[in-house]
Parts: sequence; structure tokens; C-alpha cells
Amino acid sequence: MIARIWSARTTPSNAPAYADHLKTHVLPKLRYVEGYAGATLMEREDKETIKVMVVTYWRSLDAIRRFAGADVEQAVVAEEAAALLTEFDDRVRHYEVVLKDEP
Repeated sequence: MIARIWSARTTPSNAPAYADHLKTHVLPKLRYVEGYAGATLMEREDKETIKVMVVTYWRSLDAIRRFAGADVEQAVVAEEAAALLTEFDDRVRHYEVVLKDEP
């Protein structure tokens, strides 16, 4: 399994709207991509902003290509999401999931 990691910043007032956008627009579409295996949204207060980290899980690089296109490290950020963010990564990072504990 591969973890695709992307981060951004938003305002405290826009953080709930971004989470809602991810939940209602992005995740339903990802569920139709063959090889998609789940996602996690994390937030952390950082001075006057909220740091957002999204981790999506994929069964293979081919699955990521079906979502992101040929350049798998290019971030995919819809205009609606970008409007809620103050800054965001243009590139993503991928890590092979070696161990995952689920009690």
C-alpha cells in the first residue's frame, strides 16, 4: 500500500469548510477510483493558521495514476478547495506503508 501525503494551510474559519469539501466532494469521487484504499484528514493549529494534512491510501502507483495522471507527484487541488486555503503544496510525497496497526 502507498500513502500519498499532501499539506496545506487555511484559516480557522475555513478549516471546517475544507473538511466538509473533502468529505462531500472529494472522497465520494475517490471511492470510484480502482485501487483507492482510504483517507485521513489531520489538522494542527499553528499560530494564526490551521495546518492541514491529507493522507490518501492506494494499492499501487497505477491506481494513483488513475487519479492524478501521469505525473503522480503533482497535487490535485480543485478550485473550490484552493479558494478555502491560504497556501498548499503543489507536489505530494509518497511513502510505502510498511506497517499499519489497527487494534
